[in-house]
Parts: sequence; structure tokens; C-alpha cells
Amino acid sequence: MTGRIRIEGYLSVEALRERYRGADDSGARGPFHIIWLMASGNSVSECAAASGYSVRWIEKLVRRYNAGGPDSLGDRRRANKGAKPLLTAEQLASLAEAVASPPPDGGLWTGPKVAAWIARETGRDPVHPQRGWAYLRRLDQSWQTPRPRHEQAATPEEQEAFKKNSAKPWIRRARQNRGPTSRSGRSTSTGSA
Repeated sequence: MTGRIRIEGYLSVEALRERYRGADDSGARGPFHIIWLMASGNSVSECAAASGYSVRWIEKLVRRYNAGGPDSLGDRRRANKGAKPLLTAEQLASLAEAVASPPPDGGLWTGPKVAAWIARETGRDPVHPQRGWAYLRRLDQSWQTPRPRHEQAATPEEQEAFKKNSAKPWIRRARQNRGPTSRSGRSTSTGSA
């Protein structure tokens, strides 16, 4: 469909040109330019070459103009309200109360814990941990990590298990990855050759 397309006669060619020239919003200037070029008798491919837009976008824009007139052109992002919030105001207040006390499993509130709380309250599953972090930040909570417990607080069995599992594997890996050594003489640099 790269030939000539009929443009509805909402505005004359001269009125379209004036709308294009007088547009102070770049979101409206480009579409009016395209419609003006198309109404002037140019083909879709000529219009695409002159404006830099793709043929598919021009065809979509012409269909929108033919269906809705000049008011359908322009930057329509301002009318987009965005997605509906995940939590209502009441649920957010309930979350603020819940975060004020320790979580049911103890410790501190984290993104995954808040996400699990949101999933229980809204019945929506899954709720990603990032959403939990976002709601924690919305409630002016900072990222907190618990202090490590003192090593003497562990039982002797736990201390032995830790010592057993934390042998220095990096020393063994370093010895294994060393590779063969040259026996032909001292090492020389190849950068000066």
C-alpha cells in the first residue's frame, strides 16, 4: 500500500500547510507535515523519503487522521494516565502500618517480603521483588541489612561446619591455573620486537 492514499477533506491543503508551519509542538508538527504532503498529492513512499518516517507509520497516521480529523494528530502521550497503581490508598496505608512493625518471620522488611505481602493482599501473583522495593521507597524506608551475629554466638558444631566448608579454595585454584613454565631460558618481552 505504498501508492497514493485518499485524505479526508477535513482541512484544505493550504490549511494543513498552515497547521504544519504554525505547530509549536514537535509531536504535532511531524504528523501535520505528513498529512499536508499526502494531501498535496505525494505518494506514501515520496512522503516517507521527505519526512524520514516509515511507510507503515505514515499509513497508520493517515488512517488515524481519516477517522478522527485534525484533532486526532499530535502528541497523545499527555492524555495517557499510565498504569493503575498496584495498591489502593487504603492498602498503602495498611502496608505502612505493617512495615512499622517487624515482619512475621522476623528480621527486617525487604523487597521480597513486601512483594509477598502485596501478593497476599491483592491476590495478584506473582508480584516481583522490585515492586516490593519500590513500595518500600515510596514509604520512605531505607535499605537495611541486619548486623552479622558474633561468631561466638554459634554453637561449636556450627563453628566446625563453617571451618570445614570455608577452606581456602582460591589457593588450590591458583596453583592449578598456573600453567606450565618455560624451560628455554629467561622470559623475554615481545612488546619491544
